[in-house]
Amino acid sequence: MADLTKALRQLREERSRTQKQLKRLDEAIDVLGRVVSGTGGGQGNGRHGPRKLSVAARRRIAEAQRARWAKCLRKRQSGHKPALVLRWRRFSRD
Repeated sequence: MADLTKALRQLREERSRTQKQLKRLDEAIDVLGRVVSGTGGGQGNGRHGPRKLSVAARRRIAEAQRARWAKCLRKRQSGHKPALVLRWRRFSRD
């Protein structure tokens, strides 16, 4: 009977150690999860939400895009044909 009592005590001690270790692992996982997602206390990945562009920057981007579209339209109206035309393959719906 003494052997069973000793074995039971050892099992309970092992369970206690394992629970402490599991708690430490859970804490480590939580910390790493916050670092990866950027919600942790510290610097994280350096981003704190979406970047904000100034009105002037948005205006410059819009003007550049309009210039690109105008260039494409001028080429199309002048009869310029691209050397290679890529077309999407169509698959039947059957």
